[in-house]
Amino acid sequence: MSPSSTPRPHLAQVLLLAALLGLLGLTLWSPPFPRYQLLQHLPTLPAWIALLLAARRRTFANSSFAALAALLALHIVGARWTYSFVPYDAWSRELLGWSPEVHFGWTRDHYDRLVHLMFGLLGVAPLAVLLERGGRLSRRAAVLTACSAVLAVSGLYEVFEWLLTITVAPDQAETYNGQQGDAFDAQKDMALAAAGAAFTTAIRAWPARSPVRPNQERSS
Repeated sequence: MSPSSTPRPHLAQVLLLAALLGLLGLTLWSPPFPRYQLLQHLPTLPAWIALLLAARRRTFANSSFAALAALLALHIVGARWTYSFVPYDAWSRELLGWSPEVHFGWTRDHYDRLVHLMFGLLGVAPLAVLLERGGRLSRRAAVLTACSAVLAVSGLYEVFEWLLTITVAPDQAETYNGQQGDAFDAQKDMALAAAGAAFTTAIRAWPARSPVRPNQERSS
């Protein structure tokens, strides 16, 4: 294939990649927890490069690409505050005059819970696209397989996080893992990812069908 025939990335996807780099630069400026910054950002650069390659090959439509970019953006923000100290409550009070912690009676930072939920909600669709195109699966089979894969990745990530912590920073396991004193933190994270994945799967695998007219049924 000649260079002139190589498809160019969608402008929207290029802008999203640039925005992610800008966000990363901002969050790296004077970090509150520099000791843990490198550990938190181990997956950031590989994920960004994967998105760059996907954009160059036009692997995803803009909607699926935006979902993956949103997940990476959530991770970049969480990594700055090690997920346990993201000041979303202060932001909410400043912008909306409303405190989620006071309203819901929360005693821990729930940003990590949000990210796991969004991983389930946003991760199924892009993966289903890959399976439907590359694996030649039906739409429903691709979505169900993508849901299973998201659940598997969610569980494997918790194991990876545990192994990484006890290998690299065993004395700081509680801080890096973001357990915040919750013995069932990993199980709750996986449950939220499962709930998000199940919701997206239900919408995409069983879309509402418009009624078929008799003449259309005969012609098909």
